[in-house]
Amino acid sequence: MAAATTPADPKQTPKTPPSAAVPFDFSQPPIIEGFNPSPRFKDETLSEKFRRKTKENPFVPIGCVGTAGALIYGLRAFHQGKTRQSQLLMRGRIFAQGFTVVAIIFGVLATALKPKQ
Repeated sequence: MAAATTPADPKQTPKTPPSAAVPFDFSQPPIIEGFNPSPRFKDETLSEKFRRKTKENPFVPIGCVGTAGALIYGLRAFHQGKTRQSQLLMRGRIFAQGFTVVAIIFGVLATALKPKQ
């Protein structure tokens, strides 16, 4: 019960055309069916994007500033030897971080539930 093997005939192997060797052009973005990138945000600078994102969810930057402020003042108090104030500010930093995370989650959910325009 040995399997009979036949030598491969080069005439029978299908040849691929040269254009099929590369599945897509790497210099161009891929074409995804059903996805149209919005040209509205294409030429947006960093400051314009920051303003737009702040208008969409203003609580995230507020939480980030609160976190950074509590951290800086807490480290300063720790350096000065004010351990009680330092501990209170570190607890405030944890609260501000939690506030920021909740704001991000709320923003993501609000964006997901927003009707498409």
